[in-house]
Amino acid sequence: MSVHDELTTVQRCLDDLIRSVGRLEGQLGSGGLEMRRVRADANHLRESVALLRETAAASAAASKRPDLVTISDTPYDPSLWVDTDDEGLGARDRRAP
Repeated sequence: MSVHDELTTVQRCLDDLIRSVGRLEGQLGSGGLEMRRVRADANHLRESVALLRETAAASAAASKRPDLVTISDTPYDPSLWVDTDDEGLGARDRRAP
């Protein structure tokens, strides 16, 4: 299965868990510490899965290879370099410092 499919399955199971916690809360009441803890844990799981989904989407987008650009092996036209300075050496007709 792909990561997307696995995350979808986890999300579906988590939705079932949230519904079950809601039904259980209706039967036992929401005042007890244990019920509040279960509700908080389920909400933390929901947030964690959402963060995991964002991370997986970002890493999938980053892993795409950029389009390759072919650079020709033929030499550049020498007229491109007229009146240019050599990096660190200055102009062609003057001495370097």
